[in-house]
Amino acid sequence: MLNRHVLVTGADGFIGSHLVEALLAEGAKVRALSYYNSFNYWGWLEGLHHPQLEVVCGDVRDPNFCRHITQGIDTVFHLAALIAIPYSYVAPDSYVDTNIKGTLNMCQAARDCGVRRIIVTSTSEVYGTAQYVPIDEKHPRQPQSPYSATKIGADAIAQSFFNAFDLPVVTARPFNTYGPRQSARAIIPTIITQIANGAREIKVGDLTPTRDFNFVKDTCRGFIALAKASGIEGRDINIATGTEVSMGDTLRIIARLMGADVNYVTDPERLRPSKSEVFRLCGDNTVITTLTDWRPQYSLEEGLKETIDWFTKKDNLVKYKSNIYNQ
Repeated sequence: MLNRHVLVTGADGFIGSHLVEALLAEGAKVRALSYYNSFNYWGWLEGLHHPQLEVVCGDVRDPNFCRHITQGIDTVFHLAALIAIPYSYVAPDSYVDTNIKGTLNMCQAARDCGVRRIIVTSTSEVYGTAQYVPIDEKHPRQPQSPYSATKIGADAIAQSFFNAFDLPVVTARPFNTYGPRQSARAIIPTIITQIANGAREIKVGDLTPTRDFNFVKDTCRGFIALAKASGIEGRDINIATGTEVSMGDTLRIIARLMGADVNYVTDPERLRPSKSEVFRLCGDNTVITTLTDWRPQYSLEEGLKETIDWFTKKDNLVKYKSNIYNQ
């Protein structure tokens, strides 16, 4: 990636900010899109200074802006999206606008500006509850939430641009990414922050579903591997460990690593509607490990230790409201 001009949308978010750091470490020249706000606040990019980093503020819902920021870019990493599943139940229109139209705008901008490759970020949620495991890229799509429906739509938009216009697009489909800076809406940060703030009864949702957890640094390495690989245009590719763990076991591992004696209570607010809950996710990573040199480097415990270490630092923990459920 040395001196390659790249654009990262959603760069101010959890995965996006880690990807920016990883790309800078590889020598890339990074244009990082932060969601426009009147406070000139750059989210998780705040405090990050680098001579090859350019931060721009805007919104992928505007096609003219998308075309403007894509000029002179070699590779686009499109991560900008609304991702919280509970909020998609009450605000589905905003998910259509950001996830589907935003992806349309970025694909059109990439086409107009002649980028070498655009990597569109999907999600394992498009698969819904596993019909078989491990889940490969041919698994049926099941829109079990408005969020997952819009991501299925965004994936289809990206694929249509490859088929209709030969847009050099690759769809990256990470399974459940976790790590420092993740939103408290997710299971791992909500457990860690509650324990770190002294709670002995941890509020959770359903603990029976399983997930295939990717440490964020592994996810970012997967994105970069897909940017480097040749001849993979038009593919959708899982980034997964090929292992699964239940939410309940995840809670117990975190409690053990934090030396905490805790119980859990089911918070009805954190439960998805029964037909919307994804009960099992375990990804097949055969395609990415065949086409690239990517392999997951972090075990779950190794990733959790780094995550716990970050969240339990006072300056980081204070940013999270562990007593309030964040949709």
